[in-house]
Amino acid sequence: MAFSFAQYTLFSKPSLFLHRNGFKSFSFSISLSRFSTSTAVSPDSLRRHKSRQPAASLLELGGVKMAKDDVVRDDPTNNVPDSIFSKLGMQLHRRDHHPIGILKNAIYNYFDTTYSGKFDKFDNLFPINFDDVLVPEDHVSRSYNDTYYVDSQTVLRCHTSAHQAELLRKGHTHFLVTGDVYRRDSIDSTHYPVFHQMEGFRVFTPDDWEPSGMDGTSYAAEDLKKCLEGLARHLFGSVEMRWIDTYFPFTDPSFELEIYFQEKWLEVLGCGVTEQEILKRSGKTNNVAWAFGLGLERLAMVLFDIPDIRLFWSSDERFTSQFSKGQLGVKFKPFSKFPPCYKDMSFWINDYFTENNLCEIVRGVAGDLVEEVQLIDNFTNKKGMTSHCYRIAYRSMERSLTDDEINELQWNVREQVQNKLNNNSNEELKN
Repeated sequence: MAFSFAQYTLFSKPSLFLHRNGFKSFSFSISLSRFSTSTAVSPDSLRRHKSRQPAASLLELGGVKMAKDDVVRDDPTNNVPDSIFSKLGMQLHRRDHHPIGILKNAIYNYFDTTYSGKFDKFDNLFPINFDDVLVPEDHVSRSYNDTYYVDSQTVLRCHTSAHQAELLRKGHTHFLVTGDVYRRDSIDSTHYPVFHQMEGFRVFTPDDWEPSGMDGTSYAAEDLKKCLEGLARHLFGSVEMRWIDTYFPFTDPSFELEIYFQEKWLEVLGCGVTEQEILKRSGKTNNVAWAFGLGLERLAMVLFDIPDIRLFWSSDERFTSQFSKGQLGVKFKPFSKFPPCYKDMSFWINDYFTENNLCEIVRGVAGDLVEEVQLIDNFTNKKGMTSHCYRIAYRSMERSLTDDEINELQWNVREQVQNKLNNNSNEELKN
């Protein structure tokens, strides 16, 4: 269940927000989900709609043309910036010479070798209804603060687990799903608004567990742990492992797998025995199943010694030329040691302020030139007004930034903060 597990195993545990609808998908491979109970929009109807758009604004994915105006809209509920639209269709996980693609293929190889072709593999699917996997109404995937909304009914894909129920209904019982997902998030070396998840799922019948004398749940849990311990050894070698009991709303029991790697414990993935309600909704009333989910960037950063998540999106040959198809764990050799430049900014916040909104503004101005946004001080006066001071680190992974360039970025950030967050700002720049 990649959206539940990777939510906990990637890099953060964001806050929750109440929303009352479920997800429904468009029938094409762009990363869009829809809050609706209506039938999916057909590719033909999308093409007719897109044909009215200027050709220069069209993006073709899976044979369907999607206009920029269909994603980045002048809509009061739209919060998708141009920088996110530019990532649609890049699909790093489908590039065999990219660290994300190399890792995906290594995991595929493990399952092909261990289970002799039993697992179906999907890496270009469209999102579907999250309610099919029992997503709580207050789950982060429904939050406007954490999710990219195209309009009040349509969002960019948040999690790959959305495919689980559809695949079960189509008769798949062993499958791996990989995809790019989109989430508003903080800014630092391990967070990025686009990342990649993988989910694995296996269904058992009574014929599988009854000869063992075990109940179905115990049998599935034992098989799950055996499978994932093998995967960890396949990726990391002979390492010490431990299982941590945890909670996910979609599995019971639920576990996290940790390995002792490079002199510290590393959380690898989350997993568990699937809740029976999920199987019942898919017509599998006499079955049990297990599921796991992991964040590919998290593991790739460790395996390839990549220090900053922004590097995955670099087209610089000094980065891309270091990796080859099938070569898992080649250690990244840094090609730049440009120092960061720090700028401080303080302002009064209002009741609607969120740090994710601030980070979206900074990313919108500085793009991948911003390395980190960190709260370094806060103050509340006698009137109850609160001021935050943030330190913004600017650094390019590929070149040295000039003082004039950084100062212009910072002034633009200040202006956008004042205009878009409606703060009565009393800001100072500090070098």
